[in-house]
Amino acid sequence: MNKLIKVIPILLSALVFVACGGSDDGGEAPVPNTAPTAVSNLVYPSSDLLCIDTTILFEWSAATDVDNDVINYRLTVATDRNLTNIVEQIPTTSTTRLITLEPATAYYWNVVAFDGEDEAEASPTLAFYTEGTGVSNYAPFAASINAPGLDAFLDAGTTVLDWTGSDVDASDALTYDLFFGETADPVLVQSGLATSTFDVTTVAATTYYWRVDTTDDSDVKSIGQVWSFSTN
Repeated sequence: MNKLIKVIPILLSALVFVACGGSDDGGEAPVPNTAPTAVSNLVYPSSDLLCIDTTILFEWSAATDVDNDVINYRLTVATDRNLTNIVEQIPTTSTTRLITLEPATAYYWNVVAFDGEDEAEASPTLAFYTEGTGVSNYAPFAASINAPGLDAFLDAGTTVLDWTGSDVDASDALTYDLFFGETADPVLVQSGLATSTFDVTTVAATTYYWRVDTTDDSDVKSIGQVWSFSTN
């Protein structure tokens, strides 16, 4: 009889544990957030535009969000194509923003859409110039990269460096100085290029750096950004 009395509390404890333990699935899993779509179109100022007024109404296309989250935008304006020398960086829920800039200056801009948790890929980066009083010739824009992509990985061998140059003075013929090497301060390998491609030979497991400076008919030069890529 005593043994039976001792066993009953143990059984009752086991039943209570099973009853109270419940499920270990933690309930419904949280729904992952989806970032908004990227801003696909920078409306104004358009690519390589010469802006007559230094007070500019920036405008871009709206992003969408499948979660119906509130979409914010981060407008960045800088004096270099890599957007590191930032002169304005503004969060807004609007798709327009009025900004006053300095005259006779090359600017570069893009927009990033984001919600409360995630952000989209950045829009393309466009260049424009603000007009200066008495300026008859404008410096060319810094060259933009085409290939290899920034920080890309590719097979060793012959690599085609490809870039684009532009100038608000549409009649100017542009030439290029190409810098290339294995250090972050690449050396000049070719000057006065009239084309915007150049073949280089690469070896495996190496990081390369390159830069393109752009010169117009009036010998006005824009210093390019340093880009990099690596070989497998």
